[in-house]
This record gives sequence, C-alpha cells and structure tokens, in this order.
Amino acid sequence: MGLITLSADIPWLSLIWLSMLVPAIIIAFIPDRYPDLMRWVGTGFALISLILSLLVFLAYDPVRGGFQFVEYLDWIPQLGISYLLGADGINLPMLLLNGIVIFTGALMSWNIEERIKEYWVWLLLLTTGVYGVFSALDLFLFFVFYELAVLPMYLLIGIWGSTRKEYGAMKLTLFLMAGSALVIIGMIGLYFGSGLRTFNMLVLAEQGFIAGDLQRLLFPALFVGFGVLAGMFPFHTWSPTGHVAAPTAVSMLHAGVLMKLGAYGCLRAAMWLMPIGARDWLPIVVILTILNVVYGASIAMVQRDAKFIIGYSSVSHMGLVVMGLAAGTQIAVMGAVLQMFAHGIMTALFFAVVGRMIYDRTHTRQLPELGGLGRVMPFAAAMFILGGLSSMGMPGLAGFWAEFNIFIGVWERYPLVAVIAALSIPITGAYILRAVWAVFYDEVKNPEFLHLPKLTWQEYSGALILALVLVGLGLYPAWMTELIDTGVRPLVARLGEVMVAMR
Repeated sequence: MGLITLSADIPWLSLIWLSMLVPAIIIAFIPDRYPDLMRWVGTGFALISLILSLLVFLAYDPVRGGFQFVEYLDWIPQLGISYLLGADGINLPMLLLNGIVIFTGALMSWNIEERIKEYWVWLLLLTTGVYGVFSALDLFLFFVFYELAVLPMYLLIGIWGSTRKEYGAMKLTLFLMAGSALVIIGMIGLYFGSGLRTFNMLVLAEQGFIAGDLQRLLFPALFVGFGVLAGMFPFHTWSPTGHVAAPTAVSMLHAGVLMKLGAYGCLRAAMWLMPIGARDWLPIVVILTILNVVYGASIAMVQRDAKFIIGYSSVSHMGLVVMGLAAGTQIAVMGAVLQMFAHGIMTALFFAVVGRMIYDRTHTRQLPELGGLGRVMPFAAAMFILGGLSSMGMPGLAGFWAEFNIFIGVWERYPLVAVIAALSIPITGAYILRAVWAVFYDEVKNPEFLHLPKLTWQEYSGALILALVLVGLGLYPAWMTELIDTGVRPLVARLGEVMVAMR
C-alpha cells in the first residue's frame, strides 16, 4: 500500500492536468482591470496541481508496482487512438517536479506587468501540456500534449523575454519543430510497422510486435527527436539561448521541466518500445554524451552572463541524464531519472535567484558588473550557493545522489566513459565558485546595488520550497529512489533480455 489511499473512482491524473487548463480558461475571462485576481487564480491553481501530484505520489503502491491510476477511454477507435493515462515509478517523480516548479514559478511571476492575462494563460497552457506528457500512455495523446507544452514557449519568450528574445524564441522553435518532425516519423512508423494500427504504448511495448529491423530504423528518429528537447549534443545550441531570453518563471520551467520532457520521451517512447533498436544505437549515444557533459561544463566556465552559465551548466547536467539512460544499467537509469528531478529543482532555484532576485533589480547579469550582493541579499546568496553545491555534487544534497548513481552505473558498462565524464566535476566546481565570488563577494562595482529593493514574500517562499526539496532529497534519497526503482527495473530487465538473446 502507498502512504495514503485515494479513491479509485476519481480520475486523479486527469484532474492534475485539468487543474492547469481550468485556470487558464478562467483567467481568459477575467477583466484586465483585475491583474491581482489573475495572479491569485494562477498561483492558487498551481498550488492545487502541486497538492494533487503529491497525493498521487504518496498513494502509489511500490509493492504492487506497474502502472496505477490508469484511465482509459476510446478517443478515436477507428485510428487506434485512445485517452490512456497511467503512473509508475518513472513518471510520478516528474509529475511532482512539474508541480513544484510551476508553483514556485507562479510565485516568481507576480512582477509581470505587461499583458498579464496573456502571460498567465500561456504559462498555464504550457504546464497543462507538461502534465499531460508525463501521464500519457498513448503515443498520439503523448504527442498532442508534447506540442501543447512546446508551442507556448515561442510567445512566452518572444513577448515577455529579454536579451535578443525574438532570436531566442525563433531558434528554440525551429529546433524543437525539427525534433517534432522526427517524432512524427517514428510514431507513424510504429503505427504501421507493428501491424497493430494502434498508438497504445502498453500494446506496442509487448514483445514480438515490432520487428527488430524496424526498431533499428525507427529508434534514432524517436530518440533524437526527443533528444533535441533534452539538449543532446549536437542539437543543444538552442537551449542556452532560450534560457537567457526567457522570463524568470519560463526559464525555471524551460530548464527545470521542459528539458526533462525530452529525456522522458527518450526513455518512455524510444527505449521502452524499441529495446532492440536501443541495444544497437545507445553505444553511439553514450559517446556523444561525453561531449555534452565535458563541453557544456567547459563552455559554462568561460561565460560572463550568469544566465548563460546556468544554461550551459544545464547542457552538461542533461548530458549526464542521457548518458545514464544510454548506459542502460539499473543503477545508471535510476540515477538518470533521479538527476532529472534533482536538476529540475536545482536549476529552478538558480533561475529564481539570478533572474528574479538579481536581474530584475540590477538590470544586469554580467559578472564583471556585479559584486557585493551578498551584503544586500544574503538570502539570495545562500540560495545560489545551495544550488551551486548541489550542482557540484556535494554530499547531503540531491545532486550528489543523482550523479553518484549515474557514474556508478555508467562505470559498470563503460568505465572509460565514466572517467572522461568525471572531468566535468572539477570544472563545475570552478565555474560555480567563480560565479559565487563575482556576484556576491567581490567588491561592489555599482554603489546603487547597496540600496536595492528588498526581496518579496513570493521570492522567499518560492526559493525556500526549492531549497527544502534539495536538502530533503539529499539527506534521505530513499523516498524517491525506491519509487524510481519500481519503474526502472522492468524497463532495464527488458533491455537486458534483448542483449542476452542477441549474444
């Protein structure tokens, strides 16, 4: 049994994504003269979605395992399309992650003054799509929610962003649309190639329906298509540009959750459905992720813009996620899923500090122009340092357990890859410490920075929630790892069976 019991008659997973769609519709009808009401509605429903995702997380029965809270409805039976939702140890942490990030992101959005209604509507629609992707078990439904999550990014960055926002929005959109095109090819190929004429992932995942040659052909389309959103090398260049251009809450969702959609798609759609294709192609992916991990960290080291540092840091850390997935061992894949959660929380905290607390007050993110902010904003300094220590893999914080599992798991199959990737650890420490010194403890470059506005209750609350999750997961990772293990074990066993059979 789970820690709590929920009624089986209530469609809990549908309620989660509806808790974002409903406020988007409500806000669309609120008169423009009530901006605070829009903020309260958006933040209140974000809290509701967090509570719902937490309830489902706590109610999952790890002993029984498998997919629970399943909802099924024939949507378009003539085409084999169904409304099929379910939760297991892989997507439950992602649902909870999205709930935490959207609630804290909503708190960080109270400073938006331009076109408030449109901002909240698009932000909530984006989150609706994210919740849907993490719940869907029908490949067509998966793709519908995926597009709903990706498309609002163009407007959110293009209208409310900064620093070459039009360029950043267009570059992001073009890359992600190219990835979506590959995903469509993979979907259609599975639909016809399996001979089942269905998008039901539970059916497609059954052994024997998808021929080995077809898997080898279609696996790169699905994996690379989703890998574009995960920031996989060499398709990563859109990511730092998008991070820098996006407003704070969108940066939090962008790096904290959206990049995880890509990695989740690689795992759930490509690896789960096509284990034979995974066996043949993942060794190549492992080599590419070395460039992600070491190159991303090295480029972050030479950046002068604090947001670019976080952006390239995300490229490096997401490289570890894909590396763990590509290694295909139990510990590595579990570490990859844990890294998705830990990195999502850590990066959301980084952007909350840099984007909301610092940039909105100083109007600069350039390290040479900052300095001495630790005197004025000691809380912001503490939060940035906490996120930085997690990024460096400091024991006692969430990032340590995620990276430790990945490196151990990768070592089991590719020890040389693990050794080379470990070079990113000292580089990460170097650029984090450099940023901490330049922003908070170097001499004050601008005397006006000594009289900046005080932090708001929204900023304190949002950052504290993220920090508590980082510390809580770092001190007692079992509350997350045991759940993840129940979802990862069957998938890894499936990959292992294929590898043994092909020897």
